[in-house]
Amino acid sequence: MPFKETFSEFYTKVKSSLDDGTFAKLTLAKTIGNAELMNIYVRPIMDDDVLKLELKFKFQQEEIIEIHTIENAFSRLLEFINNPFLSAILFTTEFDLTYKLNKKRAVSMVEQFPSFAHASPVIIEYLESKN
Repeated sequence: MPFKETFSEFYTKVKSSLDDGTFAKLTLAKTIGNAELMNIYVRPIMDDDVLKLELKFKFQQEEIIEIHTIENAFSRLLEFINNPFLSAILFTTEFDLTYKLNKKRAVSMVEQFPSFAHASPVIIEYLESKN
């Protein structure tokens, strides 16, 4: 997969934000053409006292939810980079990080001011339960 290395670098930031309690949400968007799959929304959940990620696949007519470990979610999301999604946006309380593919499929990562003031409540509860 041609985007594995760059998306891995991006996903490292996702894992760091989960670890340090700043993760708000993750969204894959901006599809190529008129794709049936419109977005993938990622949020943390607790499953049997283990922090995992819920992937909500938003189609034009339905939604499908999958639960993955943090490590397995990477390979599942990687399948959709460049087909059909051209961008992924990590929202944290410290910054927003956009992973973007242009028309020539060159990758850029742009950090911007944060859109969210508060981390996901699940992350906050998880980190408090570890202490």
